[in-house]
Amino acid sequence: MESKIVCIPDLSPEFVFQASRSSGPGGQNVNKVNSRVELRFDVANSILLSEVQKTILLTRLAGRITSEGILILTCQEDRSQLKNKELVVTRCYQLLREVLKPVRKRRKTRPTRASVEKRLQRKKQKSERKSSRGKIRF
Repeated sequence: MESKIVCIPDLSPEFVFQASRSSGPGGQNVNKVNSRVELRFDVANSILLSEVQKTILLTRLAGRITSEGILILTCQEDRSQLKNKELVVTRCYQLLREVLKPVRKRRKTRPTRASVEKRLQRKKQKSERKSSRGKIRF
């Protein structure tokens, strides 16, 4: 089964970046360089996304989106601000692609006769094992 590839427009004009001090690797570099990158994307007011895409994103990412409709992602893995910026942009597109992928409907299935019989047999064995543990009465 093939999964549909979701087409996402280039959203980079709507990304807002902010750099701050990182708590990640870097030694003394951490104390003086703003290497942590925060990406803010206003999903609710995006011009490049369709209304359907916006509603899907707002419902499925409700826990990650602020009350104003802004998705905030951060990255502080690398010592370089540029590398962190590239990583956070990649993560953002990956997240959006994953969320906008259509959900496949579950197909109902029935257990096979053999699996049902096997389950009942295991239940019977377990029952016998437990009943044999009881006290012996004379």
